[in-house]
Amino acid sequence: MSKLPDPFREGLSRGWKATNGEDGLPEQVQCDVVIVGSGAGAGITAELLTKAGLDVVLVEEGPLRTSSDFNQKESEAYATLYQEGGGRKTMDGAMTLLQGRCVGGTTVINWTSSFRTPASTLNYWEDNFGLAGFNETTMAPWFDQAEKRLNIHRWEEAPPNANNELLRTGATKLGISSELIPRNVKGCWNLGSCGMGCPTNAKLSMLVTTIPSALQAGARLFYQTRAQEFEIVGDKVKSLVCVPIRVNGQKTSDKVLRITAKHYIVSGGAINSPALLKRSKAPDPHDLLGTRTFLHPVAFSAGVFEQRVEGWAGAPQSTYSDHFVHNAPMDGPIGYKLEATPIHPGLAAVLFGGHGKNLAERFHHYPHTQMMLALMRDGFHPESTGGSVLLNVDGSPLLNYTMSDYVLAGFKQAMLTMAEVQFAAGAKKVLPAHEQGKYYDSWAEAKAAIAAFEMKSYYANAGSAHIMGGCRMGGTEQQGVVRPDGVHWQLSNLSVHDGSIFPTSIGANPQLSIYGLINRLATQLTTRLSGKTVTLA
Repeated sequence: MSKLPDPFREGLSRGWKATNGEDGLPEQVQCDVVIVGSGAGAGITAELLTKAGLDVVLVEEGPLRTSSDFNQKESEAYATLYQEGGGRKTMDGAMTLLQGRCVGGTTVINWTSSFRTPASTLNYWEDNFGLAGFNETTMAPWFDQAEKRLNIHRWEEAPPNANNELLRTGATKLGISSELIPRNVKGCWNLGSCGMGCPTNAKLSMLVTTIPSALQAGARLFYQTRAQEFEIVGDKVKSLVCVPIRVNGQKTSDKVLRITAKHYIVSGGAINSPALLKRSKAPDPHDLLGTRTFLHPVAFSAGVFEQRVEGWAGAPQSTYSDHFVHNAPMDGPIGYKLEATPIHPGLAAVLFGGHGKNLAERFHHYPHTQMMLALMRDGFHPESTGGSVLLNVDGSPLLNYTMSDYVLAGFKQAMLTMAEVQFAAGAKKVLPAHEQGKYYDSWAEAKAAIAAFEMKSYYANAGSAHIMGGCRMGGTEQQGVVRPDGVHWQLSNLSVHDGSIFPTSIGANPQLSIYGLINRLATQLTTRLSGKTVTLA
């Protein structure tokens, strides 16, 4: 097969301004706007600002990897594209957290699922956090623009792979609704390696859309460059201090880059964004910074089928069910969204659980295994308050998040649901992801066993790829870290543009929620800074 084109590398050869911090950084840089991060929020913001002719600098901690580097190898992808080499966890070690750490951020390694923020979530924000004007109707145009820009549409180009189709089959037999997932892809090859970077550039991440657009318009990118702290004087940021780092995160020297700008934007993602503001000793008069950080805790279930499933092949996620979200009142038991989980060998080794003989048995069934997940809607109940971002002694971020009894009760109910769906789809046996779990040969046997599970941290196999909150929006400074326009309540020339501004979890994969919401905030900011009106699409 002939070598595929790599538009990013072609742009670099044409003179795009991109500097690897490991090769050395200048001492001083000036610009109109500096953006910390290069993921969903940063990319949308950078494109809009550069469209208006503003001088933009992007600072990214992770490395620059492009489609020429993506070889579908987990061993390389996790080490170079993920936070902490794919090993980021909550402080207690009970939950693995998957976040991107590269140019393009998590958009480079996510599974492309793209949902608008549910109306119930937006209404909750209006009623509880003073966010007037953030309802389904007012947000629709901003989502529409983002969907057009990134070709987000229901995945109908190819039939769902068996891993996803079995979710639909079981749900249908039980009278549970299911739908096709909207995805941000164009010309998808259906390889199934979205989590390792798309080698064909079919996934329309920030790496192949908004970041190239901004660089083509003159933006400057500094990668392997860590935003260490803001220098703050009074109610304004004076400068951003950055340090050069290696791919492994170690500083290459004690030299610093100091960036001065008219406006500063934090788009490092939940966990990293509040951590940066904490390192900078940003004003926090109401002790809100870093609090209400939510995860969408995820429970898993593995079903073994007579036929081969090959859960590593095809579009990772193309089918979902919101039946247990829409039918769950905010003040009742936690709601959860059902989706399928792609299972490449490295990821499967974690999700299967166990070790030695048990893990070997589970891999014996690997080609015939369908993996399902249940995504908890976190943050809408008094017993679901999320976690807090703290700083380690070296200034690196930590997430103190402990699953409450309320969340764990949702895990048990979700395990029951997933096992029932898998047996309804024809599974020969089902393995709930729990330390006390084993393969069960019937729904009746699984139901009785799951009902007896002890539900506590470390027993339930849990993880999350959706981290939200920590710099939440609020209608007053008592309700939020940032205003409804994304500007910091106490720092007039600093904005936060990423998923950390969500007051709760979304209750759905948050990618499009970030795109739509930041499209609105960045458009407003662009007009204020430039006097020009620009649009994303």
